[in-house]
Amino acid sequence: MPYAPSFPVMLMTRDNLRIDAAHTPPRGAADLGIVLAHGFTGSHRERATRRIAHVLSGFGGVVAFDFRGHGRSGGLSTVGDLEILDVDAAVRHARAIGYRKVVTVGFSLGGAVALRHAGVLGGVDAVVSVSAPARWYYRGTRPMRQVHWAIERPVGRLFTRLGKNTRIMRGVWDPLPLAPYAAAAQISPAPLLVVHGDADPFFPLDHAYQIYGYAGEPKELWIEPGYGHAESAATPELVRRIGGWAVARFGPPEGVYSS
Repeated sequence: MPYAPSFPVMLMTRDNLRIDAAHTPPRGAADLGIVLAHGFTGSHRERATRRIAHVLSGFGGVVAFDFRGHGRSGGLSTVGDLEILDVDAAVRHARAIGYRKVVTVGFSLGGAVALRHAGVLGGVDAVVSVSAPARWYYRGTRPMRQVHWAIERPVGRLFTRLGKNTRIMRGVWDPLPLAPYAAAAQISPAPLLVVHGDADPFFPLDHAYQIYGYAGEPKELWIEPGYGHAESAATPELVRRIGGWAVARFGPPEGVYSS
């Protein structure tokens, strides 16, 4: 299907990194801005993310971006730590171009960063976390053991740079960033939606329950039957429901489309 037109944007973070982004205007009058954060090794330019941005643009304008160290953005990936500054840059841009309400929607690593951004820096009106880890260093599934190999081993970082255009920092976090579940406890009174699939091969359901359990009200938990992981498994129907949830928090704008 043809995607809604988007326009390139170059963002600047508070630590002076250039972040590649795109703005998809709303299809109809809307004052809701949606900041879309991709998963690890993803990009706003990938087909799955573009499809999600297209669907969400029926509910508000979408600012999608590449995390640091990903795609055309500068710097190195810190795998969930300084990425909160990338989300902050996208949120500030959404405000600057006129969106009165801003909701962050993050998938996998992007979901963890959306939680941490809202809990640590704030400045958003609602948060949607999809397929996110609750805690760091989880190795309980084979896909996550492969992710840790890519992050921790020199050959893994080389493979990720050459194969996925993702540049990862060396070394370990110092200090350890606040865990996503702990950040979720600091988001209230902003509404939080936690979405997780019961067929997620990366993170089992206890991650979603931990995030939801620590979060304050208002909050919702959607356990999606048969849903796998993150952007590639998200159906248009699920994305439309997420967009509808965001709109319902603030009242429907004029001219909302759902196609």
